[in-house]
Amino acid sequence: MHAYVLTAGCRSVDDLRLIERPVVNPGPGQVRIRLRAATLNARDRAILKGNYPPFAVTRDITPLSDGAGEVIAVGAGVTRFKAGDRVVAGFFQPKDGLGLDEGPVQLGGPLEGVLAEEIVLDQDGIEPIPGDLSFVEAACLPCAAMTAWNALMEAGGSVKPGDTVLALGTGGVSIIGLQIARAAGARVIVTSSSDAKIERAKTIGAFAGVNYRTHVAWEKEVLRLTGGRGADCILEVGGFGTFSHSLAALAPRGRIGLIGGFAGSVENLSFLRARRGSIHGIAVGTREMFQRMNHAFAVQGIKPVVDRVFPFAQAADAFRLQESGDFVGKIAVEIG
Repeated sequence: MHAYVLTAGCRSVDDLRLIERPVVNPGPGQVRIRLRAATLNARDRAILKGNYPPFAVTRDITPLSDGAGEVIAVGAGVTRFKAGDRVVAGFFQPKDGLGLDEGPVQLGGPLEGVLAEEIVLDQDGIEPIPGDLSFVEAACLPCAAMTAWNALMEAGGSVKPGDTVLALGTGGVSIIGLQIARAAGARVIVTSSSDAKIERAKTIGAFAGVNYRTHVAWEKEVLRLTGGRGADCILEVGGFGTFSHSLAALAPRGRIGLIGGFAGSVENLSFLRARRGSIHGIAVGTREMFQRMNHAFAVQGIKPVVDRVFPFAQAADAFRLQESGDFVGKIAVEIG
């Protein structure tokens, strides 16, 4: 079977290689999956460029954490799945059955990732694809959707009808967060450097958008749009020195889901105290959260927004599009 690997010490997409590997049969408690689709996350770009401190590529490794496919074989003792079942991999994998002393651990580093034709995983590291989602749509769930769900619906409570959610940017986490918040009855404001992306976000359900290049102090525009109240929940993905702005845009008793790499000053933390606000560090989510989210997606009929799907042979172009930033939502690779 074929798989892509990032070579040890990788720094760019030029270090992505397509190789052939032997087929691996599932052991006790494991399932063998024919992967059909994978999607990219910001974490994957950081790993590719050697800028992801939790994991350095010191050996050749298959990238990407988020994939979906169908079960083609099961090992002894597997009770949750059978051949032909449509499944999606969890971002975190259980240590049991993987020969690891520490866990949970992530696919795409340190574990082998999903940019391959097949993978073998523990039966408790996968879940059924919810509802009628396609393989591409299901491959959007493990990292980006789970992160947004945790920030909006789990950490510190859940958004309610009438709440205002502020989503920074128009990438995978923010756009799926927009969809989740709208399904919960909240209104959503997005930020972007592109008016075209803001208009696209409005077609997906955003109430309004703020161009942070036109409005450098964009928190003032958020306050204006909310009648001076601010946002009840903020998806803080970082990257633009955004944290101090997010603090200033927070509503009374509001909360910030800190998702991206920290990129701002903490000088206004006294404002957080005055607002009786809270900050929650978001590191994707647990298996139980994943199951709750998948059920909600099935009931609500939420289908993740995918900007572009690349064929397996053009996987490198998916990384190049991610590098350009010229997309809204998710970027996917169709494997077969």
